[in-house]
Amino acid sequence: MKAKHALTAFGLGLAALGAAPLAQPAHAADAGVLHIFNWTDYTAPDLLKKFTKETGIKVTLDTYDSNETLLAKLKAGTTGYDLVVVSDDFVKIFEQQNLLVKVDAASMPNFHNLEPRWQKRDWDPTAEYTVPWQWGTTSFTYDTKVYPGPVDSLGTLFKPPAVFKGQVGMFGSPSEVINLALLYLGHPPCDTDPSDLKATLALLEAQKPFVKLYNSDGIIDRLTSGEVTMSEQWSGDAMRARVAKPTLKYVFAKEGGIGWMDNLAIPKGAPDVENAKKFINFMMDPENAAIESNFAGYQNAVSGSNKYLQPAMAASPEFNPPSDYKIVFSPGCDAKATKDFDRIWTLIRK
Repeated sequence: MKAKHALTAFGLGLAALGAAPLAQPAHAADAGVLHIFNWTDYTAPDLLKKFTKETGIKVTLDTYDSNETLLAKLKAGTTGYDLVVVSDDFVKIFEQQNLLVKVDAASMPNFHNLEPRWQKRDWDPTAEYTVPWQWGTTSFTYDTKVYPGPVDSLGTLFKPPAVFKGQVGMFGSPSEVINLALLYLGHPPCDTDPSDLKATLALLEAQKPFVKLYNSDGIIDRLTSGEVTMSEQWSGDAMRARVAKPTLKYVFAKEGGIGWMDNLAIPKGAPDVENAKKFINFMMDPENAAIESNFAGYQNAVSGSNKYLQPAMAASPEFNPPSDYKIVFSPGCDAKATKDFDRIWTLIRK
């Protein structure tokens, strides 16, 4: 769902990425090698090293930048990957297009470690195809030094105070911008009601003079450098931005926020399904789930993992949404909603 870029949390360092070997797409099973295809900068090198140490299975890693890229590759018949990471709003699309192998995660030894609320997920209610990788929320971050007033609403993002004119960053993804705007207006994600969409278009057109750019990449750098002073953002990136610049604040708005979860899955044609299942079970171990959270900065779905988190991570406000915070997961927009969103996006981006 999200082009998340885990720029490493709390001192792990970008150089550590070199510990995970990058491979060209494989075309046949390599004995003793697991081929993973995941989002850019979203796999903890220490996690892969630990898996290899415990199992003797080597791991190679290729990366992509969007669910659309992954979908296109698998539809084109790209083979050789044993594991991929699919966002919640794309799982049913992959399933319907017969691109995933059933894994029956509920029968795996570590499945009981998943928090009960994540054992059954709307996009995969029986854990037939996926298990959770990481999850988080989408809201926005602003610089309290620029605007010290209290902020508790998405209205600050969509109807910004004058001080933010030309200083707002929004994602480059139509669904992520429009669904957050729909939430602010009190409408469901993927809404296709003409009057609701008309109001959404008007809201985004009025916001446009305040927007410096629509781009999902480089948000942390822009906020910390002051190139933008308010931006739509994912919770984990917001934490890393705040660590770099303490005047930044991630907002848990009264209207709620968009929730998302990335999920491990085995693609059709995977050369080594059994090794892939071993890694899936490995990821439902609390210590292993925490290694990934410490790297990427997002929540995992495994009970007992919090005791392995770095203290700064476990205590961070971005990692701990208020108990009454409304988190709305998008079901994945159908063809009509996608077409309507593209029309709005075209008008906004003129």
